[in-house]
Order: sequence, then C-alpha cells, then structure tokens
Amino acid sequence: MIEFLPFKICRTILIVYQIIMIKNYICEVSFNEFLMKKILVTGGAGFIGSHLCEKLLESGHYVICLDNFFSGRGKNIRHLRNNRYFRVIEQDVTEKIHISCDEIYNLACPASPVFYQKDGIKTIKTIVLGAINTLELAIKTGAKILQASTSEIYGDPQIHPQHEGYRGYVNMLGARSCYNEGKRCAETIFMNYNRQEKVNIKIVRIFNTYGPRMRTDDGRVISNFIVQALKGNEITIFGDGSQTRSFQYIDDLIKGILLTMESPDSFTGPVNIGNPAEIKIIDLAQIIIKMTGSRSKIKFCSLPEDDPRQRQPDISLAKAVLNWSPEMNLQEGLKMTIDYFKKEIIH
Repeated sequence: MIEFLPFKICRTILIVYQIIMIKNYICEVSFNEFLMKKILVTGGAGFIGSHLCEKLLESGHYVICLDNFFSGRGKNIRHLRNNRYFRVIEQDVTEKIHISCDEIYNLACPASPVFYQKDGIKTIKTIVLGAINTLELAIKTGAKILQASTSEIYGDPQIHPQHEGYRGYVNMLGARSCYNEGKRCAETIFMNYNRQEKVNIKIVRIFNTYGPRMRTDDGRVISNFIVQALKGNEITIFGDGSQTRSFQYIDDLIKGILLTMESPDSFTGPVNIGNPAEIKIIDLAQIIIKMTGSRSKIKFCSLPEDDPRQRQPDISLAKAVLNWSPEMNLQEGLKMTIDYFKKEIIH
C-alpha cells in the first residue's frame, strides 16, 4: 500500500523548494548585473546617441542616457525605456555629473549648423564644459572616456583626403566657429587630461552621417533633400552643387565608435570615422529625387559662410588599428532613411 506524506509536509517542501529556486535566480541575476558595464552616454537621446544606447543595451550593458533634450528627442529612446537596464537623466552636460560608471561616451552637443548656430555661446559651453565635466567624472570613477569630435575641425580643408595629422583650415571668427573651434578645444582638453591626469581617453572624428532618427528640421543636406523631395518642395542647393561630400550610414559609425572604445589603451586617437566615397551635391539631389519619385525642381542658393568645398576622410588609421571600414552603400542607406522620413512626415 502506497503511503502519502501529510499535506502540510508536502506544502512545506514545495515552499522551501520555491524559496531555494528564487534565491538561486536572484543570485544569478545579481551576479550577471554585477558583471555588466555601467555606461554613460551624454547626448544619448540624439540621432547618434540613441543608436549608440540601443547597441550598448543589445550588447548586455547597463546604459545611462544623459540629455537636456535641446536637439535630442524623447521619441528616439522611447522604445528603450522599458528596458530595466536603461536609465534616463534629463540634465545639461555643462552641469556637474554625479554618477558611477565604467565607460563614458561624450556625444552631447548639437551637430547641425541650424541648431548649433542658434546660440553660439551655449554651443561653446556645451562642448568645452561638457568635456571638462565628463573628464572630471572619469577621474573620479576611473572610467574610460570617448570624445565625439568632428570633421568640422578640418574647416574648409586645403588637402584631400583629410588625414588625422592635418591641422585644418578654420575661420575662428565665422558663424560656424562656435562648433569648429569648440571641438578643437575639446580635443586639446582631452589630450591634456590624458597627459597630466592619465585619463584613458579615445577621440573619434566623425564625418557626415545619415540614417533613421535624423530630425526633419535637422538642416543638413541629406535630411533637407529627402524632406523637400517627399513634400514636393524645391530642392535647395547652396552654390552650384559641384562641392563634394562623403556620407556614412549610422550603423557604420556606431561600429567604428565601439571599436575605438575597445581598442588598446595605448591608442587614444584621434581617428577619422567616415566613408571616403565622395559624391557631388548636385548628384546627391538627383539620386534622392529619383528614389522618392518626386517632381521637385532644384533651386540654387548662395553658399553660406565657410561652407567647405570638399570633405573626404582618409581612413587608413581606422583600417590599420580598428580593422574598420564602412560597409553600407549609399543607395541602400538612402532607401532606409527615405522610408524613415516617409513615416515621420505622415505622422
């Protein structure tokens, strides 16, 4: 005859078993969280920053997005907010930052002339004080830190393509100088903190980048052309359209940024991250008109002050040290970007 344990004993055994399983799960989760890198991304709600936050979360890190939402947008990170390992701090990078972290990506600052020229003084403060505040945080926490610099530090270059040793040709008094000179100063600040305070730094010089999550009012050439074409408005080209640019898709840039952060400590950069494939602005306009099926006409306008005639990265260093080069071709990247803007304009 089969004997059964009393009900109370069975229930007690079951409860003890459940407690043990829960404790094991909590210990496992806690241990995994302990191993996670805690990463700060300033400007994390922006075009580039939101893509970086997304990729870092996918890689299993705890991500803190710090943004004042001047040019960054809540909608860029809305899909990340339910992730338990994602935190948003609404704060200006010019203010002292009080958090713990293992790595810092300093991306905070509007990158479009439309936005950074709205308040040149604010732009300079954002770049310079933002660099100092994030570097001071790196000293306190021992974090490795990456500065998002720009091809704008080359100004209207006199050599082509531009390599990292080229010192640029910049008008320090022009309307664009708040951004150009601010970024040059930030690189100087980073290098001095590296020399004097031994901060583990990385500097990337970002060339023209495009892709989903650009603003419709961004003001840069690809977003301008796509929005104008989709709305059937005139395509505005500044100058005669013979000036050239090179454009990299956002996914290629993010990969380059991550590889730079992961590079040996002895490599500080700066390193160019961009696509060396050049295209004339007039040709870009015609491609976008064709891809959107637009009937827009082209309108030629006078060139803005200090608008460069040519911008093309030499990526030899990125290839050699990071084993990085862009993979997305312009046609494929434009298709995805056009699809994104179609949804933006409809809504």
